[in-house]
Amino acid sequence: MDRLSYEEASARYVRLVEAELAAIRRREAGRIHPRLLEAMFYSIEGGGKRIRPCLTLAVCEMLGGSLQNALPIACGLEMIHTYSLIHDDLPCMDDDDMRRGRPSNHKVFGEAEAVLAGDGLLSLAFEVMLRAAAESKDPRILAAAYEAAQRAGAAGMVSGQSADMELEGAVNPTGDMLRYVHRHKTADMLEAAVVAGALTAGADAGVLEKLRRYSAEMGLLFQITDDLLDATGDQELMGKTLGKDAKQGKLTYVTLLGIDGAKREAEAAERRAEEAISGLENADYLLQTVRRMLTRSR
Repeated sequence: MDRLSYEEASARYVRLVEAELAAIRRREAGRIHPRLLEAMFYSIEGGGKRIRPCLTLAVCEMLGGSLQNALPIACGLEMIHTYSLIHDDLPCMDDDDMRRGRPSNHKVFGEAEAVLAGDGLLSLAFEVMLRAAAESKDPRILAAAYEAAQRAGAAGMVSGQSADMELEGAVNPTGDMLRYVHRHKTADMLEAAVVAGALTAGADAGVLEKLRRYSAEMGLLFQITDDLLDATGDQELMGKTLGKDAKQGKLTYVTLLGIDGAKREAEAAERRAEEAISGLENADYLLQTVRRMLTRSR
């Protein structure tokens, strides 16, 4: 897959996801309190690369599944991801005033409404996914929703965020501590996106295992490059405040290994991700995804 093909595929997936998210907003307009709905979709519609839903759709399509079956899962994952960003930006967490190049949710709607917007997106995500499973009576969609719940929940992304906060200013930090944080805080939701797409297509155990190994390495790669960009990136391109990790004493790959060491670790993670899916047919989109992550500037 060349660059143009990859970008065209991504654009097609993004159009599908954004059209479905817009339909969800219209459907919910009569049920959800207007101020809350506005706050929820302020962040949903605030841009972003839609990496997770694109991966869900790409994997489903790669394995011969139905994009219509995967679409509710893809949208649910984007809502979960967005809720996590809203809460992450709060003063009690990372205290960031900017997200995706514009004011964070709590700067526009206030802290209380931002908490509720995140809560609303999380619960709506599962409502959307479980409605699709119930209406279709397709156990594959239910399995994908369960995967999302595991990876987003208390033993997944939330544990990673909790460990990340606990380790701020840690004395004698180790690579194991850092790997735990990023395995859950970042990689779990990327794994949910990849594996959920495979589940909606009815993938067998062997394929699922390859994709789990791929997405674990991709999650590590994504976080290392994020740490590097926080230290060396362009704030205007990133659309958020940079340099905060060092100021808050966060444990990152840059603080643990230095810039050169973090770059080497990113390259190794990218190689392992590619190796994990060697032999899978039609995996060009996944290969291009990790190659682009390695060189991303935002």
